Amino acid sequence: MPELRRDPVVGYWTIISTERGRRPVEYRPRQSQSETHECPFCEGYEAMTTTEITSIRRSGTKKDAPGWEVRTILSKVPILSNLKPQIDRYGIGLYDVMDGVGQHEIIIESPKHKHDLDELSIPEIEKVVRMYVSRFTELERDDRFEYSLLFKNHGHVSGAPQDIVRHSRSQLISMPVTPKRIKEELLSCKMHFEKHQRCVFCDILRQERKEDSRIVAENDSFFCFCPFASRSPFEMWIVPKKHAADFGRLPESDFAGFAEILKTSLAKLRILLEDPPFNFILHTAPYRHSSIESRWQGLEHYYHWFLQISPRMTRSAGFEWGTGIHINPTPPEDAAYLLRQVDGHPHPQEHSHAPVS
Repeated sequence: MPELRRDPVVGYWTIISTERGRRPVEYRPRQSQSETHECPFCEGYEAMTTTEITSIRRSGTKKDAPGWEVRTILSKVPILSNLKPQIDRYGIGLYDVMDGVGQHEIIIESPKHKHDLDELSIPEIEKVVRMYVSRFTELERDDRFEYSLLFKNHGHVSGAPQDIVRHSRSQLISMPVTPKRIKEELLSCKMHFEKHQRCVFCDILRQERKEDSRIVAENDSFFCFCPFASRSPFEMWIVPKKHAADFGRLPESDFAGFAEILKTSLAKLRILLEDPPFNFILHTAPYRHSSIESRWQGLEHYYHWFLQISPRMTRSAGFEWGTGIHINPTPPEDAAYLLRQVDGHPHPQEHSHAPVS
């Protein structure tokens, strides 16, 4: 019989529909994707991108030239633009409007033509994590920005083959507002803390450890599990074991641990479902500049950052759009069991890349 499950963080509901249960093989991609263009993100093709903002480089190499290990550039088609030094806010009758000021960055995770982040070594991923933290810290200094969203779009559910560039990269967008989804999390976490004097995520970790049925992987500093009310099949959350609200404050001593569990989790997903499309999204606290600090007073006590990995295995239809309730045909307990059985440290497969003449 189907179950309605409530997420303890925000309160959304998910239908776990065992009647619609599907095996991992039924989720696997049926069509391979090929590239037809030169890759602008490969080493040696720096001139094809915007100028780099910053990079982690080998000693003696120059900006916008080969020799980089992780490279951050501005998007050529930014969602928000960083052209105005100030933000104009105004009303048009009932409607509120503000300038679309922000910064849209692309973080190229390797000079090699790698399709997925988990194909890199742990030391290589550690450098990616270092870049993530560095960019969060740098963008926090701009008091126009309230929030930075780090995300990764992997694979293509639709789109013309000629647009495919299979080079591992993430995106970071800083914006002058805090997204509604994050506000909902913050307010729910605050309510839980005021009622129980505990962080809801810390409570979730204790519950998951006690039940031991949705755990995927863990190390000394991080915990990966399939959430109780997973909205998509094989959804995973990576959560720091030590309470922390801001990803940008991640201590350097935890870079390697985060790199390790990220590699393990993504490798398990790729092997079990044969490289499915997915998004990962970092949920972290908003910036607290002096002008908005009072809005989130005490946030460091009640909020807990986490990374959400959501495979795109099902499509929303009328019911989902009409109710906001997702239907998940794979119980998270089954998903976690299958993911645990997968060796998360396979030998990375090399992908060669030759420019198209």
